[in-house]
Amino acid sequence: MNRLSTLTSLLGGVLLLSASTAGADSASTTIPVFTSKIAAARTASSPGGTSVTRAEMAGALNSSFIRDMSVDSQERAYLGAQLGDATFLKGLTAQAKKYATDFHELNDAASTEAPLSLNTVAGATSELFGATGALSRSARVMEGYIPNGQGVANQVTLSTQYTLFFGSGYDGPLYFEPINPRELTERLKGQIMYGTPSLDEVDGAAAYVNEISRNSARLYVADWRTAGRGGPGDGGGYVVAAVSSDRRFVRMLEVLVWSE
Repeated sequence: MNRLSTLTSLLGGVLLLSASTAGADSASTTIPVFTSKIAAARTASSPGGTSVTRAEMAGALNSSFIRDMSVDSQERAYLGAQLGDATFLKGLTAQAKKYATDFHELNDAASTEAPLSLNTVAGATSELFGATGALSRSARVMEGYIPNGQGVANQVTLSTQYTLFFGSGYDGPLYFEPINPRELTERLKGQIMYGTPSLDEVDGAAAYVNEISRNSARLYVADWRTAGRGGPGDGGGYVVAAVSSDRRFVRMLEVLVWSE
């Protein structure tokens, strides 16, 4: 994969910090868009019927609050209030509520990243997954922790520290969103750089990632691509971040999906 310098990589993280200015008018723009999408999701003709499903909640949040790749203070305060409102919660499936709760926690009020130091995990990925194939050839794994009392893993920390330690010169801001174990498995099953992963690889990789987040169910995914814009060495894929229950230990699995 083509990798740009650390300085270039950090520019993407800086973009994530513009939440307060980018969303200054959220009360009259993004918040009404979100409420209208949730109202549409509650209609009988929607995919989930009168219930709001996880997919509908994710679509509403990601297409409204994340249009500028950040969540500002107004959006965060509004969502927090809704999560404490019985009227809003009525009709949400358990997974829809979990997505909204995870989204709110991930996009907290932090404006600078916590000192998360990531290191390459010892051993080949085939050993970590317990199987050899397309996934082990396309993947890299790093993990590390945030010192006690120095912050927790959140959007700005995961995004900035991923690009710092993995060295991906991505094309545009990187944004993590919550996923669950089922969605993780579906991601891992997909066609990637070296072919289609075997079921043993998928099971092994999922177990290895979930080992960290098992007690907290904190799993996140982000898509990335290098900034070559179609030239030689350009590439793209996704990265999964598993976070421990105290939000200090993080394990990241990067997968290369395509490369020029």
